Amino acid sequence: MSENKSVLQGFKDFLMRGNVIELAVAVVVGAAFTSIVNAVVKGVINPIVGAFGSQNLDNYQTCLSTCSVDKKTGLYVDGIYVLWGSVLSAALTFLITAGVVYFLMILPMNKWKARQDAKKSADDAAAPTPTEIELLTEIRDALIAQRNGTSATPGAAAAAAIVTQKTQQTQQTQQTQQ
Repeated sequence: MSENKSVLQGFKDFLMRGNVIELAVAVVVGAAFTSIVNAVVKGVINPIVGAFGSQNLDNYQTCLSTCSVDKKTGLYVDGIYVLWGSVLSAALTFLITAGVVYFLMILPMNKWKARQDAKKSADDAAAPTPTEIELLTEIRDALIAQRNGTSATPGAAAAAAIVTQKTQQTQQTQQTQQ
């Protein structure tokens, strides 16, 4: 029973990982974009191409050797021919899909991430960490206050504790080396 539980838990962990969910969203969005791209090709690109010839790009072909043409459809029926119109249609569909994905999804996401990183770095800059010189100054002041038997600033107590820890670590290192 516990093995089944661990398998199910592992499967749940796999499904809840960010990459799997992002991939599922990408597939769904890609399917939605396919219908949009097909509509743009059919409604915009094909009529522009139709101004120069047939609106159906699949009708564009070139014969490489002796070919006979069907008089009703105007298509080659025998011989060796290249269907370059369907290749052009697929290339246009790919370029339009890539453009839509880049300009409507990738570019805005990159700008948003850049703004988030800028905010994060601004937040990190708001809380500066003390420099080495400042820490050494606090340690010196704490040691002086300790020798004089007086209490120093609140940070000095922490600095004195750090000095004590460092001294103990140094002594332990020296003992292990001997």
